[in-house]
Amino acid sequence: MGLFSKDIATFEDLFLHQLQDVYYAEHQITKALPKMTDKATAPGLKAGFETHLRETEGQIVRLERIFELLGEKAKAVTCPAIDGIIKEANEVAGEIADKAVLDAALIASAQAVEHYEITRYGTLIAWANQLGRGEIAAILKETLDEEYATDDKLTAMATSKVNPKAEAVTA
Repeated sequence: MGLFSKDIATFEDLFLHQLQDVYYAEHQITKALPKMTDKATAPGLKAGFETHLRETEGQIVRLERIFELLGEKAKAVTCPAIDGIIKEANEVAGEIADKAVLDAALIASAQAVEHYEITRYGTLIAWANQLGRGEIAAILKETLDEEYATDDKLTAMATSKVNPKAEAVTA
């Protein structure tokens, strides 16, 4: 299928590849969040994006610690999935003139990123446990918990404030 590089021969290789994938994704997210913060108009959304940027920077540090525990150099491999999610977010945001509707779109885009991360970290935790790397699974769980918390905050913000405001916009 060509989905993974040819150097993946073992389950451990697959685990390392997925770590490299999510390492790349987290770096791309740190580049996207400041742009999303600039576009957001709802003060809570701006603050949430700023907070998550700091969390993401901490998640990168955790991943680097995991690479060290594995005796590997921290290395990223291109993640077409996160690139596509971010590209779509930028395209949609560029098409929206009304600020209330834009904030709703930004939340939806941020949640697409969170859901991607939740799937990746959940898989990595399961794989780390399968490989007998409980310490690594625990580190990954810290990040997964942050991703779930961010998703929950975005949902609450969307349903309580942002989406109703966007719904009130008429053409």
